[in-house]
Amino acid sequence: MFKFFRQILFLFSPEKAHYLTLDFLSFILNIPGGKFLLSLAFPKPISQRVEVNGISFPNPVGLAAGFDKDGKYLKVWQALGFGYVEVGTVTPLAQEGNPKPRLFRLPEDKAIINRMGFNNMGLLQLQNQLKNRPEGLVVGGNIGKNKITPNAIAHEDYLKCFVELYAYVDYFTVNISSPNTPGLRDLQTVESVSGILGPLVEHRKKLVEKGSTYKPIFLKLAPDMAEEDLIEIVKFVNDSEIEGLVMGNTTLQRNGLVSPNASETGGLSGKPLIGLSNTMLQICASNLAEHKTLIGVGGILCGKDAKTKKEIGAHLVQVYTGFIYEGPSLIHASCLEWNKN
Repeated sequence: MFKFFRQILFLFSPEKAHYLTLDFLSFILNIPGGKFLLSLAFPKPISQRVEVNGISFPNPVGLAAGFDKDGKYLKVWQALGFGYVEVGTVTPLAQEGNPKPRLFRLPEDKAIINRMGFNNMGLLQLQNQLKNRPEGLVVGGNIGKNKITPNAIAHEDYLKCFVELYAYVDYFTVNISSPNTPGLRDLQTVESVSGILGPLVEHRKKLVEKGSTYKPIFLKLAPDMAEEDLIEIVKFVNDSEIEGLVMGNTTLQRNGLVSPNASETGGLSGKPLIGLSNTMLQICASNLAEHKTLIGVGGILCGKDAKTKKEIGAHLVQVYTGFIYEGPSLIHASCLEWNKN
């Protein structure tokens, strides 16, 4: 059934198809019996809870940041069976992102190139959406900086997002690795990471002392980092008070692509990323302290891809492009493989 819908949706531009699909699913969920109809079309995976950093995840398969930047479709993700959802990337101020077109399908490669540029409606809009989040859905907040904010004061944007969203999400992911905000990846140094994470950790301490719930913090890195630079960051994380890493974001590499849109600028995601993503995940797993958490993202197109990330060392996984090409069955397949010995 999903393949039929995908053929229709692929007649539209990627960005238009994205919102048409989500608005339609939201409409279905809001009509009497809609949730039951959706469950018949897309059966939810068998519940297999995973405990990570004090959070009980319904299953280990999450939706990566970027798919629902403003948290408008949380009921949809829960109905489709995701174990958790990462909203954002959100920035303090709303911003339009890069000019359209900025999202490109590479069907021959089962890939996507995007240069969205942190388009989102800002903190206040996301707060309002999260006030009515579905009960039982685990939600992470992926936070970034505005394009107009100089790197020298980027920590101020991250702290503002952290402070304003703390009461509304279950964990945070600090995004310093998108290739579509100029200069953002320059923050992937120990000095910059320390300057960004330090204020977040200190603010968390103050909130917890006052009775707030402890919220884990993860750092999302790019798969294009040099190995020595990645190891340096991992060692810093080992000695820090954050909980772990998300590996990783999209890549600027274009090896072996055959699709006509392969020359578009932006971050590449999907099947071609699996090798690079797993290599960088392995480096993280080999150097990350045992008590730290590793979330694997990149190139998951089938259940075995998710299982491979678990075998490398991931405690959770996230999907994005694979969900576009394979649909909700990818969640189910990934959950089934996850529990196989």
